[in-house]
Amino acid sequence: MSNVVRLISCSKSEFEQMTPMELKESILKSEGRVICGQHLLFASEGLVRGVTNTEVMFSWGADMVLLNTMDLDHMENNKGLQGLTFEQLKARCNRPIGVYLGCPKAGSEDGGKKALYRREGMVCTPEHVQKCVDMGVDFVVLGGNPGSGTSIRDIIECTKWVKQTYGDKLFVWAGKWEDGIHEKVLGDPLADYDAKAIIKELIDAGADVINLPCPGSRASITVNDIRDLVTYVHSYKPGTLAMCFLNSSLEGADPDTVRLIALKMKETGADIHAIGDGGFAGCTSPENIYQLSVSIKGKPYTYFRMASVNK
Repeated sequence: MSNVVRLISCSKSEFEQMTPMELKESILKSEGRVICGQHLLFASEGLVRGVTNTEVMFSWGADMVLLNTMDLDHMENNKGLQGLTFEQLKARCNRPIGVYLGCPKAGSEDGGKKALYRREGMVCTPEHVQKCVDMGVDFVVLGGNPGSGTSIRDIIECTKWVKQTYGDKLFVWAGKWEDGIHEKVLGDPLADYDAKAIIKELIDAGADVINLPCPGSRASITVNDIRDLVTYVHSYKPGTLAMCFLNSSLEGADPDTVRLIALKMKETGADIHAIGDGGFAGCTSPENIYQLSVSIKGKPYTYFRMASVNK
């Protein structure tokens, strides 16, 4: 390994020098203690006037933040940015910020109902991926929001062409941890596919991180289900990372519930512990970010992340 600093203890100046694959290495070196928040952009300006949810989550212990429902065609639709460009947001936060790209087939929609947001703006297309690269996005997450009709095959195909095009110049996360109605998520015992075979395809397609659901939040998913898949991710291609995602609306629960789920997440062996955006203004509560961070990496590293934004 190189001299890359682990993400949980890196400063602004150290992070700014990282390439995409060095960021990946810095997460690996953090030994399963990286916290990722999720910020829903379309519905609200956020919890605090004049400060974005992304900034709030970093200030309460998140190491990374994922932007969901970003309209890459019409940036004015992204209420949660409060008028900022992506570049301006990143300059304020001085931490890794990624973008969620959906992989549904063109025109797919849940039962013909009117969509809550402009799905076309966040679909994984060559134009949108290139825009992410041009903006300086630190990572992209390939998946499918609830109701989008995304299948795991769609995600595999997107992963394949994105990595063939950009290789190590883009840090790519891929998998299926939500929208279990159209198709069961990875790790669901009722899935009609072999989860390990799917993970193998995703890794062979070039995925740097495999996205998995979280035991304790996704119905029927156990610690053993996800630990087995994380072990496979780490052993099939050493260096590949695993992300465990706390969502299914339980990101809107109380800190005590988050603490209990966090310990289950830790047992899976995942490298990244993410928490969803199902709160009341486009993210979970700051207290839940803080609790997840403290439960996964303790108070000293949490306080460091809270206080070191300009270090």
